[in-house]
Amino acid sequence: MGQAAWKGFALSLFDYKTAKFVVAKSKKVGLLYRVLQLTILLYLLIWVFLIKKSYQDIDTSLQSAVVTKVKGVAYTNTTMLGERLWDVADFVIPSQGENVFFVVTNLIVTPNQRQGICAEREGIPDGECFEDTDCHAGESVVAGHGLKTGRCLRVGNSTQGTCEIFAWCPVETMSTPTDPLLKDAEGFTIFIKNFIRFPKFNFSKANVLETSDKNFLKTCHFSSKNLYCPIFRLGSVVRWAGADFQDIALKGGVIGIHIEWDCDLDKAASKCDPQYYFNRLDNKHTKSISSGYNFRFARYYRDSNGVEFRDLMKAYGIRFDVIVNGKAGKFSIIPTVINIGSGLALMGAGAFFCDLVLIYLIRKSEFYRDKKFEKVRGQEEEANVELEANEIEQELPEDKPPEGVQQNEHPQELAQSGRKQNSNCQELFEPARSTLLV
Repeated sequence: MGQAAWKGFALSLFDYKTAKFVVAKSKKVGLLYRVLQLTILLYLLIWVFLIKKSYQDIDTSLQSAVVTKVKGVAYTNTTMLGERLWDVADFVIPSQGENVFFVVTNLIVTPNQRQGICAEREGIPDGECFEDTDCHAGESVVAGHGLKTGRCLRVGNSTQGTCEIFAWCPVETMSTPTDPLLKDAEGFTIFIKNFIRFPKFNFSKANVLETSDKNFLKTCHFSSKNLYCPIFRLGSVVRWAGADFQDIALKGGVIGIHIEWDCDLDKAASKCDPQYYFNRLDNKHTKSISSGYNFRFARYYRDSNGVEFRDLMKAYGIRFDVIVNGKAGKFSIIPTVINIGSGLALMGAGAFFCDLVLIYLIRKSEFYRDKKFEKVRGQEEEANVELEANEIEQELPEDKPPEGVQQNEHPQELAQSGRKQNSNCQELFEPARSTLLV
């Protein structure tokens, strides 16, 4: 790159560009510009302000507390347990209502277990043996029920047996339930009380109707028209979650109860209503050995001799997870100004796009480009250019005087002769005029 090019590049750094408005009589580009303006305007009015309510200040730091209660009784008569009446103290775990609670719908009971020596249950790989050396004394049975004593117990003439263990005997039997024990659980009721607060706006509310009627909660039931009665029938909740009660009561499952609070605080507080959604959270579509939901617990006793024993219970049932989410919004000038400014910036982007189409993409783009961009010199630069032109004219050689004219001729005469010569030159270059002969 030569010195002149570097000089031109350096001088171009001090150029200033200013906008020049050109009215382009192009229907295509004009229509495109109006369509872009209308689209951006509709986006701002409908999506940004009406749907998203971006003119509001938003608080998502929801503070929530949940209190739950289950009510109902069930009657069973089985060979293992006999006649028995079940109430909330028997089938609700934990007994004090929280946002996660469990309702027992089926049981497998292993009664009267005492600590002693017995055979490990069949079907546990680490508990199987062929001889005593396979049962190392003092080792626990992996996925089993106790500690190995070092003996291998075989039944009859069988070559394979199970290790003898020290455990709660008899060990739990491996049985699969065929029918839910607490069929009446479908009619149980769940009371879910939810308190919420949005700290930014100091707004609080609950999902229970504020009334002095003491019988309100004893007689009402939740429905889409009665959102402030949080009394839910257990069977209805399971059905709303898309599950079959008899199926989920047999092997258990997990139900999610979602409470959504979407509050527009520019309106009255009574318009801030809870919305409920129910769905099954466990993988109900996968048929595997881990499907369903169950756990074990025991109830301990002492006999007349002071020896401890227990009843082991494997409980199947429905776990309920109460999940609370929400947000609140209120008008604020700051997000309003920010979003209006963003809309104006989008308008400018639309004009920029139309400029690109006008000066680069249409057929007459070169014509419009020449009209849009114009180089203008400053006054000082124009004076310098004129001065340089005058200097060049002075450096050119003077014309010799015509023959017959002396050097000391009067200047006025020289000027007149010069004008005559110019007139003669003009006559030479003027086009020939046609003469009309009459």
